[in-house]
Amino acid sequence: MKTKKLIAIIFVLGLLVSCAPMSPYEAVQSPVLRKAAQSARTRSDHEALTIYFETLARDMQAKAEEQRKLLEHYQAKSYLYGRQAQDQQSHTWALMRKYEQAVEESLTAEALHRRKAAEVSSVRNDNAAANAKYKSHADNKADNNERLR
Repeated sequence: MKTKKLIAIIFVLGLLVSCAPMSPYEAVQSPVLRKAAQSARTRSDHEALTIYFETLARDMQAKAEEQRKLLEHYQAKSYLYGRQAQDQQSHTWALMRKYEQAVEESLTAEALHRRKAAEVSSVRNDNAAANAKYKSHADNKADNNERLR
């Protein structure tokens, strides 16, 4: 169990390092992240991606809120910025919108991986139950064969 967690932690750290030079809202669309998401097979892989996307969504939400406050300031105090006031407002609005889109994408990806982790877990439980049932059936059959002899 500890080995699986260690592998998952190393996987997430590698994922974070590979996405580090990018801006956070570009990290959602990263080819490296997309490949990691496609290669996730185990429950721990999907849980690690869930945590990553959840953290990314929180960070993007904080940045969007920061841009929203800055936009309110530019709108309320546009006289301080002269000709650049409108440019500042449109630039800030565009950044805010980009961060909000990244939040939506991250939350969608987070929900997807949370659901996949639950599916992998339930499939494993179903397989374990089927194997146990098969084994007990085989044991009962062997016992019956021994009794008949």
